[in-house]
Amino acid sequence: MTFALGEVLPAELGAVLQNINLGVLLLDRDGRVVFWNDFMAIHSGRDSAAVRGRLLFEIFPELPQRWIQKKIDGVFALQNLAFTSWQQRPHLFSFSGSRPVTGQTERMYQNCTFSPVLDAAGGVKYVCLTVADTSEVAVQQLEMERLNRLLLAEKSEQARLIRKLEDAQAQLLQSEKMAAIGQLAAGVAHEINNPVGYVYSNFSSLEGYVGDLFKLIETYRTVAAEHRDAALRAQLEQASQALDYDFLREDMAALVRESRQGLERVKQIVQDLRDFSHIDSGDWQLVDLHKGLDSTLNVIWNEIKFKAEVVKDYGELQLVQCLGSQLNQVFMNLIINAAHAIDKQGTIWLETGMQDDWVFVRVRDSGAGIAPEHLTRLFEPFFTTKPVGQGTGLGLSVSYSIVAKHHGRLEVESEPGKGAAFTVWLPPRQPSQGDAEAG
Repeated sequence: MTFALGEVLPAELGAVLQNINLGVLLLDRDGRVVFWNDFMAIHSGRDSAAVRGRLLFEIFPELPQRWIQKKIDGVFALQNLAFTSWQQRPHLFSFSGSRPVTGQTERMYQNCTFSPVLDAAGGVKYVCLTVADTSEVAVQQLEMERLNRLLLAEKSEQARLIRKLEDAQAQLLQSEKMAAIGQLAAGVAHEINNPVGYVYSNFSSLEGYVGDLFKLIETYRTVAAEHRDAALRAQLEQASQALDYDFLREDMAALVRESRQGLERVKQIVQDLRDFSHIDSGDWQLVDLHKGLDSTLNVIWNEIKFKAEVVKDYGELQLVQCLGSQLNQVFMNLIINAAHAIDKQGTIWLETGMQDDWVFVRVRDSGAGIAPEHLTRLFEPFFTTKPVGQGTGLGLSVSYSIVAKHHGRLEVESEPGKGAAFTVWLPPRQPSQGDAEAG
């Protein structure tokens, strides 16, 4: 930005410099203000008449005087531009932020340029200092850098978790997993059922005792309030305040109520585990498949609740003769696979009913679907469409074997992009041993 002296402030140029969206000021060799535009007046609160002829360092004592003077001297000596960016000196002038709508910064970020203004003989007469408001760009860049740091940290954490998951998966044999889950559920339910039972019973008694104690304390307080001994009343009141009795009374009631709710939840979990594993019997029994689906869903709910909404469409079902714990493992496998097929958020439908004297349980999802070339291989041992390290390919194979053991069939329907549906077909009663051998 180089001018001949006679062109510095003609009327047209003066009007432009006054209204331009940049701070513009002319300084002589000593740093005295020769020109001061409206941008500087608005943001500094000092009009042109108040600053003209004064040293810039008197107007802004907080400025780095030696640094600015060095810039001015350099422009006079070299007749070249000098500048500083907001990354080097974010707020050369202490101006308030000019982005009231976004409101992301309190101080204006600035790029500043020192330019020579030449006279007719080609010598430097003034230095033109321009101040550009770069707050919007600066805030965006700083936010981008912050997000990049968070992204890198998250990526590092994800890599750590993936390595940890791979280590855990390497130690687990899928062929034993489903049986282990049933045994674990049975063991946990059996071990905690008795202690939870007597804790729940004791807690009911404790709740009554606490209520009686507070009634007794309230009686004492009433009698004490009527007592003529002022010293005794003061002592009791001091003790009540020191212990914050009113708070204790209210909070203890809430604690008792919340603890009872927690115990009831534990009892329900125990019952779901018992239903899931059918620990009471390992024999063929008449089972309500709806209860099996519900208990299975409760056991694995934590794994699917963030991925899918579960919609139940239960029809009329008769009791089915089966090994309940094994069928529950099939339901668990199908529901978890449905959740894994959903990328971000979707729906899983659980449908049941009767058709042609067969009972069916269908698990349908809104996931990505299955490619046609994979449909015929889904039930092969070790075949999986999941990424390497995320599946062993034994879940559906084992499920298929369990359904076959029940003289049923496991069918799949899918279309890429439209989800998949796995249907378990079961006879309500198992054939007799003779019929099974003849079949």
